[in-house]
Amino acid sequence: MHSDTTLIELFSYETGNKQLSDVIDVKLAVKATVPFQTWHGNKRALTTEDVISGQWVKTCTAGYITELSFNPDGRVDEFRLFDRFHTQGNWTLEHGILSVQIMKGENQYQFDVVGNSDVNIHSAIERKNGRLHSYLKLMQIK
Repeated sequence: MHSDTTLIELFSYETGNKQLSDVIDVKLAVKATVPFQTWHGNKRALTTEDVISGQWVKTCTAGYITELSFNPDGRVDEFRLFDRFHTQGNWTLEHGILSVQIMKGENQYQFDVVGNSDVNIHSAIERKNGRLHSYLKLMQIK
């Protein structure tokens, strides 16, 4: 996913619009606004060391909780937290944004993680089969 799209969708959600909004509905010019710049000032680029140096916990607005393990070779293992159901996918890091793709049966989930500069609780917008699906929080556990 394009990093501008990710940033604008997260900005829209985290600054009051608690409905998922496709970037088509949010003007790209929003990046030049003071509220966007203030919001963006609280974000940071993630590093490879951030990604691979521990487990992560992922939760969504529906309450699902999983554990993620990012391998240095670009693979990611995901486990449901309580019954350990396992799925796999892959990850990349571009311009400080962690991009993750996971297959579950016939469904493909994709989300881009934007780092938080204040605490290690990061944000993402998830797509299921290419359509907006959920707002996520991901926590680094070391």
